[in-house]
Amino acid sequence: MKITLLVLILAISGIPCSVSQAQTLSSYNVIWTSQCRNSSESMPCGGGDIGLNVWVENGELLFYMAQSGVFDENNASLKAGRVRVRLSPNPLDGKSFRQELSLQDGHVKIHGTNGALSADLRVWVDVFRPVIHVDIQSSKATKVEATYETWRTKDRVSKGEANKANTWKHMFSGEVTTFRDTINFQSDAVQFYHQNRATTVFDMTVKQQGLEGLKEQLYNPMKDLIFGGTMLGQNMHPAGKTAGKYIDTDFEGWKLASVSPERSHTITVYLHTDTVKSVAEWQRGVRQFIVDATKTEKTALPKTLDWWKQFWNRSAIFIQPDRPDTASATWQIGRNYQLFRYMLGCNALGKWPTKFNGGLFTYDPVFTNKNDTLSPDFRNWGGGTHTAQNQRLVYFPMLKSGDFDLMKPQFDFYLRLLKTAELRTKHYWGHEGASFTEQIENFGLPNPAEYGYKRPAEYDQGMEYNRWLEYLWDTSLEFCLMMLDEERYTGNDISSYIPFIESCLTFFDQHYQYLARKRGASALDEKKQLVIYPGSAAETYKMAYNPSSTVAGLTTVLTRLLDLPDTYLNDQKRKTWTEMLRRIPPISFREFDGHVTISPAKLWERINNTESPQLYPVFPWGTYGLGKPGLDTAINTYKYDPDVVKQISHVGWRQHSIFAARLGLTDEAARLTTLKLGNSGRRFPAFWGPGFDWTPDHNWGGAGMIGLQEMLMQTDGKVIRLLPAWPRNWDVTFKLHAPYKTTVEGRFVNGKVEKLTVTPAKRAKDVILPDFK
Repeated sequence: MKITLLVLILAISGIPCSVSQAQTLSSYNVIWTSQCRNSSESMPCGGGDIGLNVWVENGELLFYMAQSGVFDENNASLKAGRVRVRLSPNPLDGKSFRQELSLQDGHVKIHGTNGALSADLRVWVDVFRPVIHVDIQSSKATKVEATYETWRTKDRVSKGEANKANTWKHMFSGEVTTFRDTINFQSDAVQFYHQNRATTVFDMTVKQQGLEGLKEQLYNPMKDLIFGGTMLGQNMHPAGKTAGKYIDTDFEGWKLASVSPERSHTITVYLHTDTVKSVAEWQRGVRQFIVDATKTEKTALPKTLDWWKQFWNRSAIFIQPDRPDTASATWQIGRNYQLFRYMLGCNALGKWPTKFNGGLFTYDPVFTNKNDTLSPDFRNWGGGTHTAQNQRLVYFPMLKSGDFDLMKPQFDFYLRLLKTAELRTKHYWGHEGASFTEQIENFGLPNPAEYGYKRPAEYDQGMEYNRWLEYLWDTSLEFCLMMLDEERYTGNDISSYIPFIESCLTFFDQHYQYLARKRGASALDEKKQLVIYPGSAAETYKMAYNPSSTVAGLTTVLTRLLDLPDTYLNDQKRKTWTEMLRRIPPISFREFDGHVTISPAKLWERINNTESPQLYPVFPWGTYGLGKPGLDTAINTYKYDPDVVKQISHVGWRQHSIFAARLGLTDEAARLTTLKLGNSGRRFPAFWGPGFDWTPDHNWGGAGMIGLQEMLMQTDGKVIRLLPAWPRNWDVTFKLHAPYKTTVEGRFVNGKVEKLTVTPAKRAKDVILPDFK
């Protein structure tokens, strides 16, 4: 039913929700009263483009440092190192201990008491500069030792499974070397850096894929890259080197120590990544960066606190906010949703997108897979490798949470690679358009292992010789949709994204006509439509004919492109895309026991994986859903397609909670979301995984966020459906974003909408509430 008069009055008056957002958010802070056994029990902390794993073990504060965009010669995403802090006498050696992740501040706060001595430690990251701070206040004067530790003190040969962390992967038969860093004392500081060698995995990949003639035109993010930083301590000076072994990895340490006991100490780590020709140039950059950061030191904390305040104020989902209970599975959903959103916020200003396989918060790998007794740099599925099927789940929830600034790194990733994608299309097949394969590197070419180290000589050089990834081109379309959604949600100018969207569409139009002409005399079928063959419905239905996921994706992106204001498309462009839209074939169907369902494709040769692409027309493409024709067919697909039924799960990237929500299957959506966003089983509740990927599993968390949002609010054009798949016994206070610069805030308690604020108020007429009976 349409929104009631009472709710409309509330919407116009802007009556606030009764529960204080800051107060509710603080109830989600993670608090530990005992120290950690190892890095797997760490908690995340970060900001800007830095992530830390922070823990206290045996009376010592430790944290791993990671920064977005750090890629070595092998395209592994390396840690910036580890810092160890110890006080003497030590308040953390006593019986009283507390470690808290303060979400409102974005800080980790630690308190320890040992007899008459107590201390408070605060770990935080400057959102606007890559600077890490450790502030220490103690009741009595203490000395402090801060040690920079690294395991990259010598060249190490990486073999077999270890190469899953980089672009070579474990199928590579050659020798791979992870080269050492350079670390030394400089005055009263420790400086550390890694300078990439002249030859990297980029060079091999270009040669492998027959693109040497285009090499100078291709984007190479590893060339001339130097990354590292400097650690300083207030009134601290060098105190020698140490060595040891943490978990499975030998390390060396460079120690700074207090000149004299003090009640107040500050340790600062400045991270710096740059593309420069020499170490001397990088070092000058570091020195200037420290000078500039020191000038703004007094305003860094207030600005960071203000950024986090604004971040939390723009969106929230609080479930059972009046009854906080860490043992409640329902309450955990809301808490863990917020915890994961915080983790995403730690890379808000990064140049590179948050990786699905751990983001900035991986730790010693043996705690994810007991067989991986490797260095803390390890993660499965690579550091610079981009798997779009997984990445999309990290970024779709940012629309309804209003985190549009967080989406920019992912969009920029594609813009940087557009030229490379177009060059390879022209080189291999002689036509236009951007070919974005699945499992591409951050330089835009297919991962060399997935491309195939052993390929038949006659095989199409533009193709991946890979039974899972062959002909899987359509994943880039989901990022086209996100770009179009940004315009619809915010009204922002997306002119810079239009060439990317158009090039992705051009590829499909021209490539499948090209393939049809290779098979015969006609580029189109008897209905003048494209023959999308060979295609791929995700990684599952292979050598597919008109896969429904691709058909729905092309239809939705073309329709949305044509819906843009006239400022984006001239008459000729509109004609071009209107004609292509007419060439898109229809979705196919099949039956099970008399139930009509969406077919994965018109035909296919084999099934490889365990995805449900026959439901992609539900999400993300929105072809089917509440209030739309064919809803019964989509529901039948969820309930009666045996391939779907046997795959239904909450684990990893599985999206069944999203499908169920979009189909209005409330009980099923609630069941799967409770599993999806329930506690991870690790000490930090939102460190899910590994699922099919790694820990923390960011596409697990992202899929959970999307499913919860879709239970609470669904949009279609100007229509806003509230509580479309929401259990009546789940109380919730929320603020979400909707298209056309709209925010919706509400409070649903005891099965009734108590308060609702729609901004702007004129959009209240577009809200549809469920008819609870």
